Amino acid sequence: MPTLYLIDGYAQFFRAYHAIRTPLTSPVTKEPTNMTFGFIGMLFKLLRGEGKIGGAPAAVAVAIDVSDDRGTFRSSLYPEYKANRPPIPEDLPVQIDRCLATLRELGVPIVGAAGFEADDVIATIVSRLRNTHPDWTIRIISKDKDLKQLLDPGHVELFDIHTDTVLDADALKAETGLTPAQVIDMLALMGDNVDNVPGVPGIGPKTAAQLITQYGSLDALLADADNIKGKRGENIRGAAHALPLSRELVTLRHDAPVELDLAVASPDRLHLERLGPILRELGFNRYQEDLKNLLGHGGPDPIPMPASPATSALIPGGGLFDHLPQSSAPTTYAAHAAGYTAVTTHDQLADLAARLAASPIFSIDTETTSLSPRQAKLCGISLSLAPGSGVYIPIRSPSPETHLDETTILNALRPILEDPERPKIGHNLKFDLLVLRNAGVELRGLEHPETCDTMIASFLIDSGRSSHSMDALAKALLNYTTIPISDLLGHGNSQRTFDDVPLAQAITYAAEDADITFRLAELMKPQLRAMGLHELASKLETPLVAVLAELEWNGIRVDPDELDRQKVRLADRIEELKREIQSAAIQNVGRSFDPDSPKQLAGVLFNSPDADAPGLGLKPIKRNKTGPSTDAEVLEKLGEDDTIDSPLPRLILEYRRLTKLVNTYLVALKDAILPETGRIHASFNQTVAVTGRLSSSDPNLQNIPIRTEIGRDIRRAFVAEPGNMLITADYSQIELRLLAHLSRDPGLTQAFLEDQDIHTAVAAQIHNIHPKDVTKAQRSGAKMVNFGIVYGVTPFGLARRLRIPTGEAADIITGYKKRFAGITTFLEECIDQARRHGYVETMLKRRRPIPDIDSSNPSRRALAERTAINSVVQGSAADLIKLAMVDLYARLSPHAAHLRQGAPEVPGVRMLLQIHDELVFEAPETVAEQVRQTVVFRMEKAMTLTVPLKADASISKDWGEAK
Repeated sequence: MPTLYLIDGYAQFFRAYHAIRTPLTSPVTKEPTNMTFGFIGMLFKLLRGEGKIGGAPAAVAVAIDVSDDRGTFRSSLYPEYKANRPPIPEDLPVQIDRCLATLRELGVPIVGAAGFEADDVIATIVSRLRNTHPDWTIRIISKDKDLKQLLDPGHVELFDIHTDTVLDADALKAETGLTPAQVIDMLALMGDNVDNVPGVPGIGPKTAAQLITQYGSLDALLADADNIKGKRGENIRGAAHALPLSRELVTLRHDAPVELDLAVASPDRLHLERLGPILRELGFNRYQEDLKNLLGHGGPDPIPMPASPATSALIPGGGLFDHLPQSSAPTTYAAHAAGYTAVTTHDQLADLAARLAASPIFSIDTETTSLSPRQAKLCGISLSLAPGSGVYIPIRSPSPETHLDETTILNALRPILEDPERPKIGHNLKFDLLVLRNAGVELRGLEHPETCDTMIASFLIDSGRSSHSMDALAKALLNYTTIPISDLLGHGNSQRTFDDVPLAQAITYAAEDADITFRLAELMKPQLRAMGLHELASKLETPLVAVLAELEWNGIRVDPDELDRQKVRLADRIEELKREIQSAAIQNVGRSFDPDSPKQLAGVLFNSPDADAPGLGLKPIKRNKTGPSTDAEVLEKLGEDDTIDSPLPRLILEYRRLTKLVNTYLVALKDAILPETGRIHASFNQTVAVTGRLSSSDPNLQNIPIRTEIGRDIRRAFVAEPGNMLITADYSQIELRLLAHLSRDPGLTQAFLEDQDIHTAVAAQIHNIHPKDVTKAQRSGAKMVNFGIVYGVTPFGLARRLRIPTGEAADIITGYKKRFAGITTFLEECIDQARRHGYVETMLKRRRPIPDIDSSNPSRRALAERTAINSVVQGSAADLIKLAMVDLYARLSPHAAHLRQGAPEVPGVRMLLQIHDELVFEAPETVAEQVRQTVVFRMEKAMTLTVPLKADASISKDWGEAK
């Protein structure tokens, strides 16, 4: 059967736009082209007949929305229709115009009608062709759920060209239990938050499909609404008056005033030869070979375009977007060295200071003797005022007599660097800020809306990128190979520091850093705006750089004697455990073994074939390359198994935990104390965790256990200075409160508004009993589901944690979802957003790509769904605590005088740590209570939700005493 491929135009425009997040620009016209590139790639794939297309299509057409001042018939029926949709990204309209113009140039039919949406146009074409051309198949290239109502066995299918999957009426039935005609009722029942179609609160796609399958139709469901019990029945009855309107809004019209001539839509009629000049103008050299193959002849060779940073990007996409434009001539520093200079005289320094004062923005980078900013000596400063240029100001070098001294240089640059009204560009500005602070200069201006840290910008644009280093970004986005630092410093024992690098080499290397950073910022700043991320970058993430620098600068005092005492105490317990392990081994299997040997342990537990003698004969839980695994997960499961009559798994697990604590924490923490300050100055990273949470390193303080007595003992070594106290604050049940806000679930919201014990309140709802009748076990189950719901808790996982039968755990989860239907709907909406856009967003619009959301592998798809849900809630929690940190820094830090009027709200306060959800401050004992109250108040005012935020804070001499 001949097949018409009917493209849902705007749906594909938006999908291509969001699939390619890195900016592309035409080297000729300078117009943005990332969406255009993706859409034309889709068109080539279609015309090549790849995968399930199965050869060249018989006809191709594009359906589009045609807007005018009158809107559509749906907006006339319901003025609020689509009123909640966000504005279109500012760099998208010009690309849509370019795609439509290209389609017209090729001769691809574009079909649309004023007052009708593209879905109605598609429905009209489908309806007419089924009558006039019953022997044709129509494949609609779209994932739009509204179009499922058009499916017709053997005639109409939905085709996802990106994943090469076909949805027909049989697949719909298997997936939802519905016929295409019933899809309309399902859509009406669930509503649509994106299009602002009213629905029944608490009913998402799965529930709606189940109800329509059960009752047969929406009318039958409404007729029986009085007999539906509980909250669901109440919600259906409350929304019944709006559902006829909803059904009309989601029903596609089949009478749009459009025509499609299949003969005109034949690919044989396309003017493909006109595409060559368009591809050259856009810089799409990658597609020239595809065009030659489609034309069926060699044709003229593609005209190579000059290298362009924006069109030579290697953008991670996957699938359709694997083949992206790349310059055929990579560049290196040698091509630009002539544009790099040094400042070595007073006149040159004065001239540079004058040019900086007149420049609206500049990039900055520092070269040092160490990667530890507290110990680093400043070797030089590099600056760039425009792409392709760079200047290096040496401070320390093998030939100090050839350049100016540090004091002279810093005094000349201080007014510019310390001006908060002057925006700066940098890559990892936190390091430069700390290095300059160590040299006596405060780098300010990070709160300016035009300031750009390209490391952070890269992370916000694509948090899944494998590396956000300047070298990696230069290669990926500019096709530019930077000078490896190893070329200057060498390797291993012969490695030197930067102050020993000859000045000629240092100039080129350092100036290149500033130049490349400036170029990256020029690419990324427009992209941040286009993706709606500029406000997140300029108002939260970039100002946070100064806050994290504050934490790293302050550090926290650690008592080495307390660490030694704990090491001795744990060493005694480790020796005791060794004796208990050997005694149990001899009693259970008749021999001793080395508890540090995984191979010997496997022989003792599992009867390994290569073991010296029989062991306990336990069934292996999982295997690795060498045999049965004995990792922590395996030992935990064995230790929890009541049928195993041996203490060995539990003893080995405790032995490993304690030896790791001694070697990883007690020894490492003592080594990390900086002798000059007596404090640990850990690094805090904002471009590591894809959820947006902060991480720490050198050392990683987040790995210190927080729920065990031993972990609390380790924390007791973190102390306040004499005369000071630690103030430790955190949010109470922050993810649950955010879940209540995001889901608008009335039950959870009411519990927080009434300041109930949330776990008891939830248990009472699940079991339909009075809160005073809730048992300890019921509260524990509710607590576990509360904290696990956003992580995709399963009956098996809940049963294991609570040590109850899986069926009982399933009943708890089912009861939870039934009583808190708003949460269930919200979770489904998170997954739906990931499917529609390929990413999810936090409350502050932080994006998390979810690449496996449509995976054909059920395990990967299930993990992606859990990730989508978790990322929204956990990412919003990360945004919240960052907002609180930025606010508290401005009010309390001695380094933030430019952000407020007058002195700090409370004198002598230092922000020390942000670990998990905790903030730790240090202040004089005389003002500790005032600090505690200020911190709690500001944390609770950091964001306005539909439920109150609650923060708790305690005062203590050491971190372990914090409550």
